[in-house]
Amino acid sequence: MPIRLYVGNLPKENIERQALQDLFVDAGEIMSIKVIKDRKTGKCRGFAFVTVATDEMADDFIGKYNDQLFMDSPLKIEIANPRAKGKEDEESTPTTSSAPAPTPKPATAKKGSGSGGGGKKRGDRSQKAHQSSSNEGFQPDPRWADELTKLKEMLTAAANN
Repeated sequence: MPIRLYVGNLPKENIERQALQDLFVDAGEIMSIKVIKDRKTGKCRGFAFVTVATDEMADDFIGKYNDQLFMDSPLKIEIANPRAKGKEDEESTPTTSSAPAPTPKPATAKKGSGSGGGGKKRGDRSQKAHQSSSNEGFQPDPRWADELTKLKEMLTAAANN
């Protein structure tokens, strides 16, 4: 089964696939090399993907080329994470397995006076989003309350016709 490897820490310059192919000439049989480029500038985004045929070849490749200099940058090579459905190659970058991913903390509404802004707090909006869909506790902006009432009456009349 083919193994996809992430090659990171590439310089953000014009790098062609052939330059990497020349660097990895001693690696054995490489199935494919894909340099990820910025769509607007055409320059390398700093990483590429190399596909090799077997796990053993992947381990050898990582051992041989990880931290090797390429255009004055030490390469970072590891097994790539599987692609997430609906995402493109450009967005699938690996995460290091040395530390677990941080778990998100639940959002809590802050009480009291805070500095800055002077508007509604973010926590207030999230609480309103979780309220039931009924309009019982909803108070429209007083500047538009009359217009809103007229609009509701027009909609009710149109629905009844």
